[in-house]
Amino acid sequence: MTIQESAEMYLETIYILTRSKPDVHSIDVVDYMGFSKPSVSRAVKLLKENGYIDVDENRHISLTDSGRRIAESMYDRHTILSKALISLGIDEETATMDACRIEHVISEESFQAIKKILSEIGSLSPSK
Repeated sequence: MTIQESAEMYLETIYILTRSKPDVHSIDVVDYMGFSKPSVSRAVKLLKENGYIDVDENRHISLTDSGRRIAESMYDRHTILSKALISLGIDEETATMDACRIEHVISEESFQAIKKILSEIGSLSPSK
């Protein structure tokens, strides 16, 4: 299933936040992404309606299995594309910003080729 880039960004953000804090709320997403509360509220509603997240009675946000798969994929793409750009001599800030845009549009075939090359030259950690 293909989802919009904005949904991928929200899911990746929730994933990143859950790696560093036990409970994620909409305000955490607002703070991390710099978006307005109404924008995040609308996105959370849509992500919940589409089965990508759950929101409990305490308003804790958690990823469903399908949401986690998408989020982990986006995070993996972002991390690897950032490393690829840095290995080409791009400064870290620019590489990170460019990777954020590229991760949503690159084909799986191209991404896997980049991942393979980086692995072969030793630019990826063993976990990737």
